[in-house]
Parts: sequence; structure tokens; C-alpha cells
Amino acid sequence: MKKLGFGTMRLPLTDPGDVKSIDYEQMCQMVDHFLEQGFTYFDTAYPYHGEQSESAVKRCLVDRYPRERYILADKMPILRVKSPEEYPRYFEEQLRRCGVEYFDACVILGTI
Repeated sequence: MKKLGFGTMRLPLTDPGDVKSIDYEQMCQMVDHFLEQGFTYFDTAYPYHGEQSESAVKRCLVDRYPRERYILADKMPILRVKSPEEYPRYFEEQLRRCGVEYFDACVILGTI
């Protein structure tokens, strides 16, 4: 197993002044190349790219490859969670944004 992760904290942009302007064409090419080289681990987080990183992962990875082709990790945005009862709501939203039924890893994200 190759040990390199594809992080989505800094994705290519169509407008360098707008963190939400993800260059999906270039990101898809990057995802394709990463997988072609035998790597499988992808990492995202709720707040990355103005809360657009998870949907970019869905568009460029999840919608284009079968689930068994990759490992996906996400991070719980604990600074936004105000009570224990909110954890499931955020977790379900993360699953929906990424378009998956489960994560292979989910970690706590304290600060960005």
C-alpha cells in the first residue's frame, strides 16, 4: 500500500482571490493521476475552501469512481459544534456533502 494522501485544504482555483472558485477540471485531472499512480487516500474537512471542499471531493472523486477504489477521511468541525446533540447533524451533513455512506476515518478538527 502506498502511503501518500491527497489533501483538499488547498485546491486549484479559477480565481486566486476566491477560495470557493475550485477549478474542478484541474482537480479531476489531479484525482485521476493520483489514483493512476496507485494512491488511494483522500482527506477533506468541513470548513476547507469556504465549505466547498467536501462537495468538490464528491464531484471529482466520489461521483467518478467506485467506493472501493479510495479511502476517504473527513474531519469533524468541533469549533462549530455547540452541544453533543449537534455531532450527528454535522456528521450526516458531511456524509451528504461527500456523497458517501461512510468514512474510512473521521477525526476531530479543532482549529483552522
